[in-house]
Amino acid sequence: MPPEFNVLEHFHFLRPTWALLLIPWLAMVVIRSQQRDKQDMFGGIIAPHLLQHLRLQRFDTRWLNPKNFSLLFMVLVLLVIMGPTWRQQLSPLNQDEAALVVLLDVSSTMQQRDVQPSRLQRAKQKISDLLALRPDKKSALIVYSGTAHSVLSLTADQDILNQYLAAITPAIMPRSGKFPEYSLPLADEMLRGRNAPATIVMFSDGLGAKSGQAFESYFLTRPHQLLVVGVGSEDEEPGIAPLERESLKALATDANGVYLSLTIDDADVRQLNRHIQSHYTITQDSAMPWFDSGYLLVFPAMGLFLMWFRRGWTLTWMWLILPVVLSSTPAPTLAQQETTPITRERPASEQSAAMRGFTDLWLTDDQQGRLLLQLGRYTQAAARFNDLMWKGIAYYYNEDFMLAAEYFSRQDSDDALFNEANARAQGRDYVRAVSRYDCLLARTPDYPGATANRSQVRAIIEEIDRLSASQQEEAGASTQDKQLSGDDAIPAQGADEISWQQTEVIQLTAEDILQDAATSDMWLRAVQQDPSRFLAIKFGMQLRNTETKADVPSRNIP
Repeated sequence: MPPEFNVLEHFHFLRPTWALLLIPWLAMVVIRSQQRDKQDMFGGIIAPHLLQHLRLQRFDTRWLNPKNFSLLFMVLVLLVIMGPTWRQQLSPLNQDEAALVVLLDVSSTMQQRDVQPSRLQRAKQKISDLLALRPDKKSALIVYSGTAHSVLSLTADQDILNQYLAAITPAIMPRSGKFPEYSLPLADEMLRGRNAPATIVMFSDGLGAKSGQAFESYFLTRPHQLLVVGVGSEDEEPGIAPLERESLKALATDANGVYLSLTIDDADVRQLNRHIQSHYTITQDSAMPWFDSGYLLVFPAMGLFLMWFRRGWTLTWMWLILPVVLSSTPAPTLAQQETTPITRERPASEQSAAMRGFTDLWLTDDQQGRLLLQLGRYTQAAARFNDLMWKGIAYYYNEDFMLAAEYFSRQDSDDALFNEANARAQGRDYVRAVSRYDCLLARTPDYPGATANRSQVRAIIEEIDRLSASQQEEAGASTQDKQLSGDDAIPAQGADEISWQQTEVIQLTAEDILQDAATSDMWLRAVQQDPSRFLAIKFGMQLRNTETKADVPSRNIP
């Protein structure tokens, strides 16, 4: 059932006995109608077949007449008196039960700057504003890309939440990709043992290949609420993955959730907070007061009552037709203003809405994308595809290789991994391409073409390294301190160093840290000064522990 219909479960009237007034009111309407028929003074004077043409039946032959409106007015007044309700007033003892879990997408596309300063920075700003509207309320933070990790469990300490939130970057994630469904088991673990349903808010610009199915099955079996916030712009720009608004909306709808878009002001954050505040458990305590929600019906009842002060009151309802007439007026054509020819890669937003609607009657989005792909309109095809593999293929044909690799990384399959490696190789991201080939060959050693492609890319890396080494010897320069961050292409230099080094880890318990003043001070100082490094080490250890316990091989993408 959609979330807007969940209120019917607890809908009732505070004063239902007032409904008995309908009985005398209906009796009065029937009696008044019979009396009107008996008071026909011309019935015995003029022949009936002539009288029906002479009588002015102004109101009785229309639905909009005083009799019907009187009945409607009475129904509205009775509803106000009966007091419809579906919400209980919050108990001061249970207000803290409504927990908030934030899922933050930190994949490479969240670094794009179509939303300033970047998608990730804007999302973090909105999360901080949302926390500020919920003082002393418990919140948790989970980040995900190719893997998902809990940054902080449920806590009311907003200072430490904001501190860790500011340190979140894609560089601390051990794997690339976009799999929001990996966050659901972590959220389930955080919310285990809580009586009240929680709210899960996801900030993202897109989904993985199987995210929709995972979210639908999760929220259909749990009482939690899902709010999805789309971060980014749908405008098609070279090298930028557009916001997948329709996919995020579909995910929210299938999971009985709500989709919201970012706004320049704080309207989106306040709307989020209203959804969170309204998502409370209906307690079994009959002493808890209920909100009387019938007062809003007073305004339409007053509007109906005012109609009796006009002689031609039915004509006043003609203003309702004005918006329909205005909306049906066709827009002026721009054919005469068009001075430039239509290019092959014209944005989809400039296409005819009528033609798009007609095409939607016969073809799915993926079928339309296949046709556009065959016609060579790769950018439009990528925007039309819902299937992430085909979307990546369209960007690949458009020679936007890094963007194609981004979409290939959102599906965990051999074909997707092979395509991602090829796309990164074409985009001169040779180091990561070799890493993807290695991961594919570890899973499927006989995958066609993987070994040959890896050998070619590896040869290119070695050639670049030789040229770079000779140039460094001549110029006397050193680039050994080059730092790798984000998803920029890495042609060579340090190909063997891009891995999570396994170092000896000394396990210290909380008692060991607190008893030793020097150790405690060093640990706290390190965490406060560089939380991003602390989180990177934490996520890497969590990933290794997960892979150690798993019985099946997993992707090993650094």
